[in-house]
Amino acid sequence: MLVQTLFISLIIILAFVVAKWKKLSVELSLFTATLAGALSGAIFATPPLVEIPRQLVEGSFTYLDVVLVFFTATLFIAIIQESGGIDFAVRSTVVYFSRQRFLALFLLMIIVLIPGALTGAGSVSLLVVGAPVALALRGLGVSDNKIPAILFILAGLAAAAPPVNIWAMILCAGTAIPYVGFELPLGLPVIILGTITILILGRRQQERGQLDEFLSKIKLTPGMNWFRLLIPFVVFFALVIIYRLFPFSFPILGLPLEFLIASLAAYFLSPKKLNLIKIASSTVEKLLPLLATMVIVGMLQQIMAASGVKGLISYAVLIIPLGLLFFLLPFIIPISEGVLTYGGAAIIGIPLVWYLNSLGYHATIVISGLSLLWPLGDGLPPTALIGRLSAIVSGYEGNYWRILKEAWLPWIIITVTGILMILFSSKLSFLVIS
Repeated sequence: MLVQTLFISLIIILAFVVAKWKKLSVELSLFTATLAGALSGAIFATPPLVEIPRQLVEGSFTYLDVVLVFFTATLFIAIIQESGGIDFAVRSTVVYFSRQRFLALFLLMIIVLIPGALTGAGSVSLLVVGAPVALALRGLGVSDNKIPAILFILAGLAAAAPPVNIWAMILCAGTAIPYVGFELPLGLPVIILGTITILILGRRQQERGQLDEFLSKIKLTPGMNWFRLLIPFVVFFALVIIYRLFPFSFPILGLPLEFLIASLAAYFLSPKKLNLIKIASSTVEKLLPLLATMVIVGMLQQIMAASGVKGLISYAVLIIPLGLLFFLLPFIIPISEGVLTYGGAAIIGIPLVWYLNSLGYHATIVISGLSLLWPLGDGLPPTALIGRLSAIVSGYEGNYWRILKEAWLPWIIITVTGILMILFSSKLSFLVIS
């Protein structure tokens, strides 16, 4: 049985490597590995050949709720952007607080965090606010070399922030843990680490003369104001909170419906006429790679479970000495994200959480700690999704590795924080409010 499972595992790995060698996308590479695993498993009837279609279809629905959250949250942010709310927020922040530089940097950090926190994708933060925030940072005197590093770290933290954390959702779905109580375990570290990042990388290194250039490039939409911008967010957070305040008299709407209601509020409050169908179509087009990844990761997870590979990985995690495991986590977790994107959470994270939970570590805090490590991998090849996008939106044309070199200190601080959260998870359980 062990030889059989090792053989299937090897086929899956080889198929993925060959697909990447042929320069297929991450999504197609994962799908190729999934089919290879299914067909090699069929040799041993794990699963039988006739069962493969059912297994693939069943697996494709594993993260349906995550896909719905992804789409509705990104639609909400897209409507805010198209209505002129994003440019208004960035420009107003710099104009009002340019003399209080730290406060301006802190508010820009919050602006970067919000789209990723609401959608679960750091790439959305960069696509929506990356370019104007990069201009604002340049206007505030931040070095051109440090701007993409700041965006990379903040976009990663945005993806880890509540209320939508895709890695945590995948781990909760795979370990039968409710996705509740992550607000403080994720929110507090993200705010603190984001603040530390802007303090380290946001030091003034050039003159403020570029502030006028920034203001000339960010145009305001006539009629946009703070009321029109903030009310949709108030609607969303009110819907999130109200059922917790009145659990027996108000229904649980769920994040997708809450985002849709907030999207409608943003649509009707927009100072200019918006084409909702066009925005929705554009949202699907932008999200297609991420949505495809979620569907294929579910299929891969299903095939790995049916063929015994998932159990083999779980066993491999169980036999690693605990001290060695904690030493390897800062390397294994980011590298798995760099190669497999969200697939690393399903393949490595789920058995890891089971193992640590069985040893008495608090599962919610463990998942929160791991969620701080995975975004770092989005700066590593071959995918380097957030890292490359940070360079693009900031207009950086230098050596890519320079970005990671500039981000080394925040990277280490985030890594240490994540590991300490896992190590002392039982003592931090007071942060979990269900």
